[in-house]
Amino acid sequence: METRLGFVGLIVEDREQNAANVNTLLSEFGDIILARTGVPCPRRNCSAITLVIDATTDQLGSLTGRLGRVRGVSVKSMLSKKQTD
Repeated sequence: METRLGFVGLIVEDREQNAANVNTLLSEFGDIILARTGVPCPRRNCSAITLVIDATTDQLGSLTGRLGRVRGVSVKSMLSKKQTD
């Protein structure tokens, strides 16, 4: 399958409780993650994470599906349009 450039945006609530689970999942998908930026918001006990990825639609679906099942994690994603000749 063809890979495409994309991004994943996460909001992680209750950082102390959920950060380890999120980091474990991101490590499992490290081969498709090109860049990761995290911004903590301590006064709200949450953080925002942005990932730049190079993935197939199946890989993206697997990553976002598993992240979305972590309690306190909201996730949105987008892939570039498929190139046509």
